[in-house]
Amino acid sequence: MDIEKLKEQMHSGEVYFEIEELQKEQAVYRDLLFQFNHTLPSKTEEKNEILHQLLGSFGENTYIEPPLHANWGKNTFIGKDVYVNSSLTLVDDTKVEIHDYVMIGPNVTISTAAHPLSAELRIKRAQYNLPVIIEKNVWIGASVVILPGVRIGENSVIGAGSVVTKDIPKNVVAYGSPCRVRKNLE
Repeated sequence: MDIEKLKEQMHSGEVYFEIEELQKEQAVYRDLLFQFNHTLPSKTEEKNEILHQLLGSFGENTYIEPPLHANWGKNTFIGKDVYVNSSLTLVDDTKVEIHDYVMIGPNVTISTAAHPLSAELRIKRAQYNLPVIIEKNVWIGASVVILPGVRIGENSVIGAGSVVTKDIPKNVVAYGSPCRVRKNLE
């Protein structure tokens, strides 16, 4: 299969199968991730330069506390004035958008990748991807898991330990497993 056609499939929500050429490209980003995670804490400018190469975008006054884990990095777009605590895991096989002024607690996982329910397809390592969008001024508590295809609305708060399986509207507090709206902030 043509690598460019496969990349289109990765971002389409359709089932696809990885090929070796894709894994070679991914290795370039994993090397950048390794550099970021092994740069001295005092080397802020150097770490930011690496993040500009690794991520799809990296806004001004944004800070990511290492370690950072990512399948790619290049599919994640982070706005300005974002704070990310340690051990963020990005399963960013398609687009992850983190808008301005977002705060992310430690040990958060954002996953865009999923696998078919068909055992036959899973044996062949089939997967599909759905984007994740975190809108402006959201606070994600510690150890939250955000599943593929989820949008979290502006100004909302997601409580620690939540598993976000569906969209969360703006201006709410939501928590639990599965995550549900518990309080309106308007």
